[in-house]
Amino acid sequence: MTHLSRGDAGSGGSRSPLIEPGAVDVAAYLTEKGALVDAFLDERLPAADSGPGKLHEAIRYCVFARGKRFRPALAIATCEAFHGRTEAVLPAAAAIELIHVSSLVHDDLPCMDDADLRRGKPSCHRAYGEALAVLVGDWLLAFPFEILSCPSMGALLRPEQCCITGQEIARSVCSSGIVAGQVADLEAERRQIGLDELQRLHVHKTGALIRAAVRCGLVAAGVPFADLDAHARFAEQLGLAFQVADDILDVTADEATLGKPVGADNANNKSTYVSLLGLDGARRVAEETAAQAHALLTELPPGSDPSVLHALVDFVVGRGS
Repeated sequence: MTHLSRGDAGSGGSRSPLIEPGAVDVAAYLTEKGALVDAFLDERLPAADSGPGKLHEAIRYCVFARGKRFRPALAIATCEAFHGRTEAVLPAAAAIELIHVSSLVHDDLPCMDDADLRRGKPSCHRAYGEALAVLVGDWLLAFPFEILSCPSMGALLRPEQCCITGQEIARSVCSSGIVAGQVADLEAERRQIGLDELQRLHVHKTGALIRAAVRCGLVAAGVPFADLDAHARFAEQLGLAFQVADDILDVTADEATLGKPVGADNANNKSTYVSLLGLDGARRVAEETAAQAHALLTELPPGSDPSVLHALVDFVVGRGS
């Protein structure tokens, strides 16, 4: 049986209160944790009116656009589920959000998806030009590692926890993460791919950062490194459910709700869970993967409290219902 760490830097001290099962207000939780992340980032990002040029203005334009902050909230919820301190996971949660925003800026570029709208506003390259958008995405990809290597992290986590956190986030970007997924996505354009290939694509493009959020939350809570794989298994199913719900929303939501153009996947002739399985079939897959995530959460060790994680799984699937 896995035992929770009691003396590690990621545990002890002030703890976030546990949320009783069945009493989780996901919208309120996302708002609360999103505000924590935004406050953390607001203190650390350069002022909008500082040079060079409009770089920092554009960075803040992208970072503080409307967003649910799901990935950082997931990292925090995972840490809290193992009784870790919120402040111990907050730098990693903020770093993960910046990585996510970077991926959106690059994904919207004309050489990628050429999207005009993101989070309800003109995409970065539409608002600031393509060249500056590339640089904004680059900046947002690098700055998270400055956050994670800041000396103040030593007061929150042990050195090996800091190293593992940086590795987890880097892996979510590189050949096992977002970049690999984007390459596969580009190669799959204008042709129909099978379900297995589609799933492999999104294990990288969508699932990798969700998996990193969970694993960073576990690390910050002081969970032994040897137990990360076992305790993070639900993240694989959550990432899949997230993408299936996104594919459903692309054909069922309106632009105001979605915050970006609807029907973009169909316009770009991309294979999706809806195009391969139909709307009802995609909804069944979302429900099945959510059920598997719930089942894996019930296998977490005694003493943990995954009630918020269960609620986040339901939230993800509910978006596409």
